[in-house]
Amino acid sequence: MAGLLKKTTGLVELAVCDTLHKRLKIFMVKAEPNVKKLEEQLQSGQIEEVIVQAENELSLARKMVQWKPWELLVDEPPTNQWKWPI
Repeated sequence: MAGLLKKTTGLVELAVCDTLHKRLKIFMVKAEPNVKKLEEQLQSGQIEEVIVQAENELSLARKMVQWKPWELLVDEPPTNQWKWPI
């Protein structure tokens, strides 16, 4: 949504956040004590589902730190490994 409103922040090396609403969900959780209203605001199912999703995302983030996908491969990939369809 933010991308539709503006194309730049006007600040060097600070891109426009196109997931603003997702990033600000924590403020909803802190501001709304009523669980039913919170579920309606988040629009992500029951609050237990939101908790499971958050735990899964945290688990994945921890695994990514261990896996270091940003580093180069140890061995060169086989020819055409990344080509689809073969």
